[in-house]
Amino acid sequence: MENRVGWREWVALPDLGIPALKAKIDTGAKTSALHSFEVETFEKEGVDYVRFLVHPIRRKKSIVLQCEAPVSGRKIVRDSGGHSEERFVIHSTVILDQMSFTAEFTLTNRDDMLFPMLLGRRAMQDNSMVVDVNESYFHGRLKPRKFYSY
Repeated sequence: MENRVGWREWVALPDLGIPALKAKIDTGAKTSALHSFEVETFEKEGVDYVRFLVHPIRRKKSIVLQCEAPVSGRKIVRDSGGHSEERFVIHSTVILDQMSFTAEFTLTNRDDMLFPMLLGRRAMQDNSMVVDVNESYFHGRLKPRKFYSY
């Protein structure tokens, strides 16, 4: 079954307590990336976790969510400019309209980027997604004020 998506979509990451977030559906990126800052590790019941902050709405730096997730590992990631960075890896459920799936994310500061999240091709392959590059918000636009007060 094919799941058609636009080149950008609104998603939710319920495992992280993020009700709405703009994501760029990026066929050029192998892995998915999530904006994070003030990243710190801690242990919970013998498991390594990471705690981090997120600005879910790009132009609203006053909105900050604290998230935490078990650490799945670390990965060296090279950005489009050729710079390498070691990043924490986590997993989270992604909800995109009626689709729900688990994806692997690397954590990195994306404050200077247009989208706080990239959904990479590995997540798309695993979920039989087809990107319609002519569509933007194929699954609808959300009103951030519905989820966040500002």
